[in-house]
Amino acid sequence: MQTSQAQSDRSGEHMLALVKRQRLQDGLFHRLTQLFSLLVLVALAGIIVSLFVNAWPTFQKFGLRFLWYVEWDIINGEFGAAIAIVGTLASAGLAMLMAVPLAFGIAVFLTETCPVWLRRPLGTAIELLAAVPSIIYGMFGLFVFAPLFADYIQVPLRELLAGMPIIGVLFGGAPNGMGILAAGIVLAFMVLPFVAAVMRDVFEITPPILRESAYGLGCTTWEVVGKVVLPYTQKGVIGGIMLGLGRALGETMAVTFVIGNANRLPTSLFSPGTSIASTLANEFGEATDLHMSSLFALGFLLFAITFVVLALAKLMISRAEKAKGF
Repeated sequence: MQTSQAQSDRSGEHMLALVKRQRLQDGLFHRLTQLFSLLVLVALAGIIVSLFVNAWPTFQKFGLRFLWYVEWDIINGEFGAAIAIVGTLASAGLAMLMAVPLAFGIAVFLTETCPVWLRRPLGTAIELLAAVPSIIYGMFGLFVFAPLFADYIQVPLRELLAGMPIIGVLFGGAPNGMGILAAGIVLAFMVLPFVAAVMRDVFEITPPILRESAYGLGCTTWEVVGKVVLPYTQKGVIGGIMLGLGRALGETMAVTFVIGNANRLPTSLFSPGTSIASTLANEFGEATDLHMSSLFALGFLLFAITFVVLALAKLMISRAEKAKGF
């Protein structure tokens, strides 16, 4: 009896020690993962603070006027962000207008209508495009795409649309293969694999029973995609689009090669321009004093633009969920 009681006590002590050890391990694991998360926040805060501190002389001198001031005169110390902001938003916007429909079509084809034997190699080929360095896209854009774009797209478009009101103004300018539209097309090539890969992955997680039920009711492929797949994967689709937009807003080398790098407001889609990232790449190495501070201010504004875009995307998702009653 005493032996049995002793064994029971030892077993209880062993279980208690095991529970304490497990709690200690869980606590350490929780604190470790919390530390990793806080490191991200600390790094983000450090980036914001360092950008703002270095940009403060420019903000102090120009104030809010820096946002819409179009002058960028290094010699006389007059700096404004309007030209770079317009070029950044225009090139990224054009890129998304072209890339999102193409990515959606690719994702639908790969998940709904593509033959099984072609699905994997085609999907792998699209993912490989995302691994191409941005400078390669820039070199391709400058040495291959730009001459073809000038001869076979810019010249015909200018001759066809130059005399039309409003539209003709958008397609004016010298057909040299560079400009806002050329940068947008190259950016579209860059962001396309990212958006298409994310859309394909989220389309594939749609439960097969939902697709089969819709097809069983007589729905067409377009109806299945529009009424079943897209509502189920809305968050992932928007996330993929925002991923591509973030890449387009911050892209540097590819844009620098083909945008023209002219510090003036573009008057047409063929006009050369500049972006925040290309301005930083071209001028940061030789900048001093207020010029350096202005470049830091451009970097801070690029960060702010990206933050606003992501915040709007989050707000859009939240409103869509409330509308569905989630």
